[in-house]
Amino acid sequence: MKISQMRRRANIGQSAPLSQKRKELNASLRADGYVPEAIYQEMEMDSVYVDTHDDESFQEDVVKLHSHIFYELLYCRSGSLQYLLGTERYRMQRGDVVFIPPGVSHRPLFLDKLVEPYTRYVIWISPLFAEELIRAFPGEEILPDQPFLLRTAGSAWNEELRGLFSAGVQECYASLPGWQAAVCGNTTRLLVQLMRARCRDRALTPPAEKMELMDQIVLYIESHLREKITLSDTARIFLVSESSISQLFRRRMKVSFYHFVTQRRLIGAKSLLLEEIPAEQVCARMGFGDYSTFYRAFKREYGISPAQFRQLQE
Repeated sequence: MKISQMRRRANIGQSAPLSQKRKELNASLRADGYVPEAIYQEMEMDSVYVDTHDDESFQEDVVKLHSHIFYELLYCRSGSLQYLLGTERYRMQRGDVVFIPPGVSHRPLFLDKLVEPYTRYVIWISPLFAEELIRAFPGEEILPDQPFLLRTAGSAWNEELRGLFSAGVQECYASLPGWQAAVCGNTTRLLVQLMRARCRDRALTPPAEKMELMDQIVLYIESHLREKITLSDTARIFLVSESSISQLFRRRMKVSFYHFVTQRRLIGAKSLLLEEIPAEQVCARMGFGDYSTFYRAFKREYGISPAQFRQLQE
């Protein structure tokens, strides 16, 4: 689903309270065969270069572990929550900027504990625009390969970065003549300022949260995706019971242990499919026992087959 389609759906019952609008939106998505919890996995860009919008999540929302084929930048406007970025877990707060390259798994955690909505500005940068920037400015760290989080609140960078995120969204929503060029120029300036902020002020990069059992297991899964991963082996390695791990994933990730493993394998599989690796090799490299198991899991998670996914991206 393209972001413009999502925006139109979000206008259902414009005069209704936000909670009611969210219920109506989720009902509309389900009626058309979408899974609201997985909708971020299925989002597509409208522009061939840059899309930008604002978004919000509430206590009752569940956002599954997902990745994109494009770059994503977030500016947190409100809400204090934890955020899983690859294998690192951060405490996210107002003024934080998150940079997520293609193929990196991520998701907000513990939305059920929000005391205020999690609102953010969002920028999506296509691989095509990224390639043109890298070609035009070789040697610059404008679009790094690794994800990062910057804590700008209270710094000299916060006002300018927030203004650049906001300006891009306003240009997109106003859609005046030349707005797409304006959004591309605004995004390029934003990327440059992020690069400068990271180089000049290391204090803006907060440490990840102290590793807990969940983080250790996530890192173990990430490191062994191509191998057989079982609940019993994992429990033995970390010296805890199987039920403890099962309850931990249900409570904190809102999915079962095996479903989380499958999600991570499928995210890796998407990246390999885009490299034109045959699907049969992809399923083997991502630890699936056979192609039929991989096919069913992919279709169940994303609503399309591996071949259809590849065709859509092409």
